[in-house]
Amino acid sequence: MIDLNALSGAADLLLAGWQAWLVVPLGLIIGIVFGMLPGLSVPIAMAVFLPMTLYMEFVPAILFLTSIFTGGGFGGAVPAILMNVPGTTAAVATCFDGYPMARRGQHNEALGIALAASTVGTAIGYILLLLLLEPISQAVLLLGPPELFMIALWGLTLIAALSEGSFWRGVLVGCVGLLAGTIGMSSRGTMRGTFDSAYLLDGIPVVSALIGLFAASELFVLIRSSYIVEDEAAREVRFSKLFAGFFLGLRNWPMILRGSLIGTSIGTVPGVGSTVANLVSYSIARNRDPDKESYGKGNPKGVVAAESANSSSEGGSMATLLALGLPGGAGTAIMLGAFAMHNVTGGPRFISDHKDIVYAIIAGNLVQAVLLIGIGMVFLRLSLMIVKVPLRILIPTILALTILGSYALSGNMTGPIAVVAGAIIGWFLKQNGFPVVALVIGLLLGGMAEGELLRSYQLGGSSLGIFLERPIALGILAVMMLSALWPHIAKRLFAPGRLPGTKERLSDV
Repeated sequence: MIDLNALSGAADLLLAGWQAWLVVPLGLIIGIVFGMLPGLSVPIAMAVFLPMTLYMEFVPAILFLTSIFTGGGFGGAVPAILMNVPGTTAAVATCFDGYPMARRGQHNEALGIALAASTVGTAIGYILLLLLLEPISQAVLLLGPPELFMIALWGLTLIAALSEGSFWRGVLVGCVGLLAGTIGMSSRGTMRGTFDSAYLLDGIPVVSALIGLFAASELFVLIRSSYIVEDEAAREVRFSKLFAGFFLGLRNWPMILRGSLIGTSIGTVPGVGSTVANLVSYSIARNRDPDKESYGKGNPKGVVAAESANSSSEGGSMATLLALGLPGGAGTAIMLGAFAMHNVTGGPRFISDHKDIVYAIIAGNLVQAVLLIGIGMVFLRLSLMIVKVPLRILIPTILALTILGSYALSGNMTGPIAVVAGAIIGWFLKQNGFPVVALVIGLLLGGMAEGELLRSYQLGGSSLGIFLERPIALGILAVMMLSALWPHIAKRLFAPGRLPGTKERLSDV
């Protein structure tokens, strides 16, 4: 239940000074810029500006960091749509339909849709956090290694869901991604696949590899083109079309709501976050849509599903941070550092003793979602000028930024090498009809699945029977199997021409 007295105290905290409302717009701008630049990331932006929070009060400091988080969540969609470059790993699924829309001249509408889904998704995530903070914190405590393994396994089933038309090729490439994800030091302290190179002890740099697989490989395809949008008349940049896309996104409110629920739920699980959330949301939207063949070819609903989920997952990760003091990912880990700098410890006692501060953080983030609409529109107007830049200038610029950004991430040549290797592999896969997304899913989730399986094995006393003793893990498995099989069952049950009482075989219907 909402404590009205604490809510009134939160309003006093937010309205007592100007500092919070000065740093929030600045944080949104920083987040959008870092999210838009390939190779940079939101955690890097938060780490760079973390020292500034030492000179702020606690509430403005956290709102400043969360505004970077919020801005970066949307900023990653801009290069994903315009250049097929996921600005963050959470924008992978945004590329699937956003970039095809841009290629056929619907770049204004696609970015407007992404902005609508991001802002509403962020707001819904924090509203759910406000209403369900304490129940969420209790539910997260019930999740152990077996449950986290099942969640990772659920994510791996997306390989099949997103590889329709080339299922076995998707499975093959997904297995390669799984193997690549296990390179480096294992959870048991064993080195694998490093070829005695110290640079691979931490595994393949995932962000750099993603940039290569999606962005650099696409640049090879674009070499023969003159502009991102070939039709000169379609290269126009108009606020009217941006707003049309924004309202088109809002009209898809049922999908925004579903994506937000998925994103918030997955965001509460430490170590999973927005990367899995946007893939799961996209997969569910595609499987439930009668016109699933249009996904991956520029269906606006694909952009809505992906962006609403990755933005709302922020609210879920904040629930874990505030209620348990546990970071859900790199971004919330940096926020935990800000907590420590102000001698604050997250957890159940923090919520009970300082509920007004918790409500102030949530309310401030709801205001951020509103501010993002205005600031986002201005930045979109500027970023859309990319479609008017000739590719002979754009391609080398993007390559330079990706190489420099990957070097900044890794601090050595591992990042740039991963970009080049990813570009070659991505180009080869696209040319031969293999789904790149299957490799990405395996690479993203392989390490997590292996680590949680090993911990489950150790927790069960060197036995995997522990999975049979955990009701929540079995429940996740049942839901996973039902969601995977339901489209095939429904196709059989409700196939055209099948009437109750017929004795025809399912294969003949």
